[in-house]
Amino acid sequence: VQLQAFGGGLVQAGGSLRLSCAGSGLTLRPYHMGWFRQAPGQERELIAAINQSLGEPYYALSVKGRFTISKDNAKNTVYLQMNGLKPEDTATYYCAASQNVNWRAGVHYSYWGQGTQVTVSS
Repeated sequence: VQLQAFGGGLVQAGGSLRLSCAGSGLTLRPYHMGWFRQAPGQERELIAAINQSLGEPYYALSVKGRFTISKDNAKNTVYLQMNGLKPEDTATYYCAASQNVNWRAGVHYSYWGQGTQVTVSS
């Protein structure tokens, strides 16, 4: 049972990337899904999340209006479309799955992907 995150890379400021997170041995439909990121020397933070019923997503203020989270239950995959990337978006990005009511708070995520590196050059 695992989550596989991919799609990171090196991009210039202002560019776009789309991260994907696929469930392997794990059906994502009943899970709230989140994207976290961690930059060197900083704590991991929840930047986007969507609940299992695909209702109103959560976005951190730092990414609101630039990033979009979506979930395709048929493909068992969750995505993070990142537009208008800034150097401060440079971090390792992780996807995670939760069945906890506090999914917006970024706590009690049970399954984690391995992380994918995003580097934004100025």
